[in-house]
Amino acid sequence: MGMDSSAEAPQPVRVVLNAVGQWIGRLGRIWVEGQIAELNRRGRMAYITLRDPVANVSVRVVCQTSVLDAQSPPPEPGARVVVHAKPDFYEVRGTFSLRALEIRHVGLGELLARLEQLRRTLTAEGLFDAARKRPLPFLPNTVGLICGRDSAAERDVLENGRRRWPAVRFEVRPVAVQGDRAVREVTEALKDLDSHPDVDVIVIARGGGSLEDLLPFSDEALVRAVASAGTPVVSAIGHEQDAPLLDHVADVRASTPTDAAKKTIPDVGEQLEIIRQLRDRGRRVLRGGVERELAWLEGVRSRPALASPVREVDRLAEQVADLRDRARRSLTVSLDRSADGLGHTRARLHALSPATTLARGYAIVQREDGSVVRSAREPDAGESLRVRFAEDSLTATVESVHTEDTSEEG
Repeated sequence: MGMDSSAEAPQPVRVVLNAVGQWIGRLGRIWVEGQIAELNRRGRMAYITLRDPVANVSVRVVCQTSVLDAQSPPPEPGARVVVHAKPDFYEVRGTFSLRALEIRHVGLGELLARLEQLRRTLTAEGLFDAARKRPLPFLPNTVGLICGRDSAAERDVLENGRRRWPAVRFEVRPVAVQGDRAVREVTEALKDLDSHPDVDVIVIARGGGSLEDLLPFSDEALVRAVASAGTPVVSAIGHEQDAPLLDHVADVRASTPTDAAKKTIPDVGEQLEIIRQLRDRGRRVLRGGVERELAWLEGVRSRPALASPVREVDRLAEQVADLRDRARRSLTVSLDRSADGLGHTRARLHALSPATTLARGYAIVQREDGSVVRSAREPDAGESLRVRFAEDSLTATVESVHTEDTSEEG
């Protein structure tokens, strides 16, 4: 319901607060869930700061001590509770609070059901996927450690880490590892170490505990902070049966703080032994390779071509001489055969040559144009003819033609 007011006619504080109180009084009773951050008993009254389990908000709750003592055991700081309360507005101081009529512990089964629902939600978002997990550095320069103040988890990580690699350095951030301040302090320490330029890996360690004690390590805000961190995170909460959600989102999960030191920091003795074994293995491999090459070289040197190179040269020289003699003989035979063939051809040409015929006393009669006269009837009377002998020729004139049966005068 609105109230009429202006700069010239303002409403008194008492009227405004009374109207706010009346409006809040009409809200009725409500069930509220949260975590007890602070609890103070003053006589018959108890004053509680109830914190939201996810957001950084809280509300003041006032009740009689009998309401607390009605639970067995009575709620303590850090406990998750459900409060049946009536909104109340204290007009004198202008403060809002909840007047608790009943306070109940949140049951273990209900907590597990809520954690399982949150687990399914974060799994669906991909925060627990193995593909997004980063490998740890082989030799971290500096290890960031988030743990309880002067806790056994801190001693386990520091002592085992320095025993394994004395030169390793630690950046320790002591925080509350249970209760209402745990989530905020662990998250702030995580962000601080993640921004540190020398920190290569962050270990979040606690030495186990009950489900209620481990609730901060399943807080959605902390889980999302670990998922968004740029530095690899190791979870070493040390609780095997009911693993908190931090174990699922961390890049590496360790069963105990000691195991976290072993997984994060290499053992100098083990690494030196590995180097010695690799060095011996390399020496054996090299020696074996050299021995195989020497054996091959000895086998090559024992071959006749390398054992007595002059003998091989002599053998090849003999082959060259034999081939040369064979070629000479083959060429001589071919030349002789060709010479004989040429002689036979010349003899045949000589026998068939017209010059040979002329040499036996024959002559060739030709006209002036060079054509051969083959019959006495061919030339005419008075025609000049050339008579060719073996060595010379003469010119004759046809006077008469004689045949075997008749004769004609020309």
